[in-house]
Amino acid sequence: MTRDEFDGACRALTAVTMDVQWGEDHVYKVGGRMFAVLGPDGHGVSVKVSDIAYEALVESGAARPAPYLARARWVRFDDLAVVSRDDMTGWLVNAHVLVAAKLTRAARRSLGLSA
Repeated sequence: MTRDEFDGACRALTAVTMDVQWGEDHVYKVGGRMFAVLGPDGHGVSVKVSDIAYEALVESGAARPAPYLARARWVRFDDLAVVSRDDMTGWLVNAHVLVAAKLTRAARRSLGLSA
């Protein structure tokens, strides 16, 4: 997957915003809560995953615990180019759903997400 494809996949999800934080990181959020981070060129990506996906991805070596975010079940893919577009799109959709589910019912409704 390319950086542009990653950006497009994130922005295609409902109610997504993107901020540049921590220098040059692109931080994708839903309802003000981050679900994915795209680092500067060559610095990989981090996404929120379920507990089961976290264990599977880390144990298989496909990803590693994301620095500073591992306790919240985030993983880091060091090289976006080696992750298939379909796989990463699936991880992004899942991350968006996981984070949106933690928003209040009123917040989800106001963002056009299912309450």
